[in-house]
Amino acid sequence: MKIQYIERIAALRRLMEEKGWDAVVLSGSDPHSSEYPAARWKQVEWLTGFTGEAADVVVTADHAGLWTDSRYFIQALSQLDGTGVELHKTRVPGAVGIPEWLSSNAKVVAVDGLCQSVSAVEDMEAALAEGGHVVDVPDLLQELWEDRPQIPVSPVMTLDVECFGGVQRIDKISWLRKWMLIQGYDKVLLSSLDEIAWILNVRGSDIEYNPLVISYLLVSQDYVKWFVDKHSSGCAADPDTVDSFSELSMDRVDVEDYDAVFFALSDSGSDETLGKIFVDPSTLNHHIYKYITDCFPADSIVCGTSPVILEKAVKTPSEIGHLRQTYIEDGLAVEQFLYWLEQEVASGREVDEWEASEKLTSFRAAIPGYRGNSFENISAYGPAAALPHYSTPMEGSSVIRPYGLYLVDSGGQYLTGTTDITRTVPMGECTDLEKEDYTLVLKGMIDLSMAVFPRGTAGCQIDALARMPLWKARRNFGHGTGHGIGYYLCVHEGPQSIRYQYNPQPLLPGMVTSNEPGLYREGMHGIRHENIVLCREAGTSEFGDWLDFETLTCCHFDTSAVIPELLGPEALAWLNAYNEKVYRTLAPQLPPEIAAWLRAKTMPL
Repeated sequence: MKIQYIERIAALRRLMEEKGWDAVVLSGSDPHSSEYPAARWKQVEWLTGFTGEAADVVVTADHAGLWTDSRYFIQALSQLDGTGVELHKTRVPGAVGIPEWLSSNAKVVAVDGLCQSVSAVEDMEAALAEGGHVVDVPDLLQELWEDRPQIPVSPVMTLDVECFGGVQRIDKISWLRKWMLIQGYDKVLLSSLDEIAWILNVRGSDIEYNPLVISYLLVSQDYVKWFVDKHSSGCAADPDTVDSFSELSMDRVDVEDYDAVFFALSDSGSDETLGKIFVDPSTLNHHIYKYITDCFPADSIVCGTSPVILEKAVKTPSEIGHLRQTYIEDGLAVEQFLYWLEQEVASGREVDEWEASEKLTSFRAAIPGYRGNSFENISAYGPAAALPHYSTPMEGSSVIRPYGLYLVDSGGQYLTGTTDITRTVPMGECTDLEKEDYTLVLKGMIDLSMAVFPRGTAGCQIDALARMPLWKARRNFGHGTGHGIGYYLCVHEGPQSIRYQYNPQPLLPGMVTSNEPGLYREGMHGIRHENIVLCREAGTSEFGDWLDFETLTCCHFDTSAVIPELLGPEALAWLNAYNEKVYRTLAPQLPPEIAAWLRAKTMPL
């Protein structure tokens, strides 16, 4: 099977020779800088066979390399074996990024400008030696990729914020226009799909696991234009879409064809009173930006960070109320799954990772308001769990045995919020090393859960709290500790994060963030404990204002693998109190036999 990737890379090299390109750079994203692109834009996977979500590829005449981070090192080595593609590790000491690598290996670099952000291309251009330049080639692989999927089109729905929380569309547009007036901008072009979905209160399913609609949004003081491909397909007759477009029209949102964004920008650029247009280069693709620079005078284009990112990250009181209930309902589904799994494995029946994953999804699907999973379930037993983003195979997945550790990382999309939870489950007897690792990771998660910090603190300033128990034992993990989570939107969102890499964004009351330290031993086991926490006010003293976390996730931690003396008295008290709260919250809503099982699981240590 690997021969197809060798042949595709060879075909790309022939195209490069024909065009006079020294290198081609392909990203794993789409024209909207999405983390999870639709099938049409999975260019890295098509060319190399690598299926991870975060990777970029560089091909020259004599080298093909894939750049990705520690979440995917093991996966990349396996999937790239035999393709001729070499792994380049990122976010590790001594790592050489793509711009720096290109500076020594190429002068003429071709990129698919639709799938590279402005910032990424500018970094490449700045790094290239004198005489070097980047060539923007939209849909670069089009003539090589036979049967390439089309741009996906799915029905559109609008959110009833009175029922499901949030702010009315018209109020969000008014807020953005006020920001534009203060900043002195006449127009704003939004290209990030979750920002557009948030502003317009629309949802779709153009991208798997993400309730998004592929589109652009252009806002001025006089109009709102939404560029989306819905008219030329069966979706135009879909009742939800028809109603949604009618509702948008009532709020003076004009729905236009997806590609009409180019004409709208051209018309705006020729307007004698065009003023200034604002764009975010971190999410806007280079091809659109290049078009804007051709249409607008240089001094009328302003680049910066979109204000929508931060506004969207701070949840409203109504959204927070719905999220609390959503995490209870999600916890009920996960508890039923964990009970089922334990009973099935203990009975001697062979349950593999794929069946377990599908069973968990079935429990979630029974929840009213469920709209699908928020990402692909990670259902991993034993050595498979050492891959932080393990993709569970439908055929040939491992059988879950009555010993060792099973890791399940999953989440749901609901009309009332997005969930994400990881539980590492002792399936029976565990080794001393498994228990040590299990306890140290859990202690790190608990220590971060108990954090109290002054207003203005960034996530990078408290990341060490989750790592210290591991560091003291000379252990660590390579991924971030926490990411923001959307409200019936993307399971990963910014601007906040909890990770050791510098991010100046302070944690603010109303932000919802994951807390998920881990530990991975290749060929042995992997452990991750994840709860979702809400940043909230924690009082004022003569030393200023203080914040802490409220844990939203409602699902017990199995204590059978915990070493109490490693956990320590304060973390142990937190664990006992948390498990007791889970039991008291969930037991009245569970079948009697599962409630009795949960009572046993949550007895204090």
